[in-house]
Amino acid sequence: MSNAANYARNERLRDGTAVEIRGIRPDDQAAMLAALGQVGTQSLQRRFFMLKRHFSEKERAFFVEVDFKNHVALVACVANAGRSTIVGGARYVAAGPGCAETAFMVIDAWQGRGIGGLLLRHLISLAREAKLKELTAEVLPDNAAMLRVLGRFGFERAERCEPHTVHMALTLT
Repeated sequence: MSNAANYARNERLRDGTAVEIRGIRPDDQAAMLAALGQVGTQSLQRRFFMLKRHFSEKERAFFVEVDFKNHVALVACVANAGRSTIVGGARYVAAGPGCAETAFMVIDAWQGRGIGGLLLRHLISLAREAKLKELTAEVLPDNAAMLRVLGRFGFERAERCEPHTVHMALTLT
């Protein structure tokens, strides 16, 4: 396990809301599932490429039991009624030597406020620390918001045979 497991940074959204970006922990499982319960059909479709509401025990473990080497996961938390609430998450998973695939989810009520960009910035920083050479993302063509966020961080469209997704790649230097 790397220092990414203990990663925690305090940030502010564009509207001034305080948000903590930190490494996910195994005890976040219930909070993660609660966050997924606040995600609409379209957002679930865009994240999982299918409508997915129920997750097996193995899938739930995958989300929260990460090694912070080949699989790094961050959550965005905000204070809500005196406690910390997960409102988004991002991860990268090794896909080959020096390469990892990224994925993101922000609950609907918090979309468009800059959480995805914050998560991506911190994920890129951790990927560089880990000496990765490339981050990739598969995005549905109608997910214009995610394509814009990735584009702002330097991801470019890359050739891929899969006709139903847009393959985006960022070379880390």
